[in-house]
Amino acid sequence: MGRENQTFVDEFLLLGLAQDAQTQILLFVLFFIIYVLTILGNLLIIILIFMDSQLHTPMYFFLRNLSFADLCLSNSIVPQVLSHFLAKRKTISFWGCVIQIIATLQIGCTECALLAVMSYDRYVAVCKPLHYSTIMTQQLCLQLALGSWASGLLVSLIDISVAFHLPYKGQNTVSHYFCEIPALLKVASADTYSTEMVIFALGIVILLAPVSLILISYWNIISTVIQMRSEEGRLKVFSTCGSHLVVVVLFYGSGIFNYMQPNTKTTKKRDKIISVFYTVVTPMLNPIIYSLRNKDVKGAFRKLAARMSFLHKK
Repeated sequence: MGRENQTFVDEFLLLGLAQDAQTQILLFVLFFIIYVLTILGNLLIIILIFMDSQLHTPMYFFLRNLSFADLCLSNSIVPQVLSHFLAKRKTISFWGCVIQIIATLQIGCTECALLAVMSYDRYVAVCKPLHYSTIMTQQLCLQLALGSWASGLLVSLIDISVAFHLPYKGQNTVSHYFCEIPALLKVASADTYSTEMVIFALGIVILLAPVSLILISYWNIISTVIQMRSEEGRLKVFSTCGSHLVVVVLFYGSGIFNYMQPNTKTTKKRDKIISVFYTVVTPMLNPIIYSLRNKDVKGAFRKLAARMSFLHKK
């Protein structure tokens, strides 16, 4: 045992979401359906925005970035989870775990920034409509999108450097269904307090700071909408902004719950279920929420369907 404790692990054993074979089969089917819907839905959003010139606006430019991020997030987690549902031994190599954490943190933090940027875009559109085109220029939109991806990369690299600066010896059983830092720290062979404080501080920056910006933006939007005389205008604003708010609540709510609470030595089943929301469910819901509540997206879909039908008949 003493010799084993001196050996650095070369792989991690993931306990997954369930141990019962029948439950794992049911979860495989459920996750597979969610995965297919995620891929098809987000690809459809990207294609519609690319092909329809009426969707070549800042709002849909950021939505296309969000859909691409959702595709990347889903592909970095779900295929491995699906294979583990059918495997007797659920393992991931040490470096595979490192790569998965970098990918999921990079994309997750990027989505946090993108949602804040999208709220700012809606604030300018509603509160400063006459100056919208001069403020939300193509150059600014590109800078905001690149800044979102860059911030995600920076946070992920800092988190991964402090998490894997710790030694991992002997104990390699992780009570989770994918490599996530809070669960991984529980099997580290050293005191994790300083690492947890760094991750907590970064969580404040990448989670609570964007939430504050979103709240300020929507406070101003609501104040402006209340003063509108046109009921049709108010309904249009609430329809557009309502979609964004639903996504924000689902993504940030579950993310803040898991990353902004004190770390314990055990991973509760509740924590794993909550993480399913921001890693698996939200990427599927985003295209559904934006398409069902958005007339422009539905119009673009009808035009694409009509074009495909014409080509098929021809």
